Amino acid sequence: MDGLLTKATNFYFLLFNFYFYQMNSIDMIRKEYGSSRLSEENAHEDAMQQFDMWWKEALRSEIEDVNAMTLATASADGLPSARIVLLKGYHVKGFHFFTNYKSFKGQQLEENPRACMVFFWKVLERQVRITGLVEKLSEKDSDAYFKTRPAGSRIGAWVSPQSEVIESGKWLTDKAAALEEKYGNSEIPRPPHWGGYLVRPVTIEFWQGRPNRLHDRLLYTVQDDGKWVVERLAP
Repeated sequence: MDGLLTKATNFYFLLFNFYFYQMNSIDMIRKEYGSSRLSEENAHEDAMQQFDMWWKEALRSEIEDVNAMTLATASADGLPSARIVLLKGYHVKGFHFFTNYKSFKGQQLEENPRACMVFFWKVLERQVRITGLVEKLSEKDSDAYFKTRPAGSRIGAWVSPQSEVIESGKWLTDKAAALEEKYGNSEIPRPPHWGGYLVRPVTIEFWQGRPNRLHDRLLYTVQDDGKWVVERLAP
């Protein structure tokens, strides 16, 4: 009898492990796409106009943190680094975001002014990948945006030596409290080490999820005259 119980216990243990593996193994995670299509016929000939179309659809879809993007940079020797930042605007010349110029990404952009930006809008089963050349925005543009930030964020831009090792969280909050007392209700100016970057796109790839991993991928490459060449990529 004990032998039968042991065999039964082992059987259910193995069965449980099998189903647990099926439910939790990374290589078993699957998602089938297919909510929309992206074809040369329904895509705009201009990459920035195509981005504008998708951006407005993403806004209407009420995607949480719709402007969150992965920003990848690299140092002069090719060391890559990526993080999530927020897009703060776009126009015909490109895309812009703001940060501490002395941060790790700021240092890499100083050495190697190139970047890649990736948006993933899961609800729409879409991805946009942008590669481009990076330059600082004008002080006027950086000042204008800085004034729109909440007071706490403006204080934070002054007190945080971004990407540097600090002694404690209290050290940071104490610095913030001291600066809040210093400025009171007066205007908080933009620190010289903080401002915006413009990413001028060289290529923009639009990815639309499709069934059986036969995804739609359209690659736009800018030409010397400012026009875009559109090519379909294999998924």
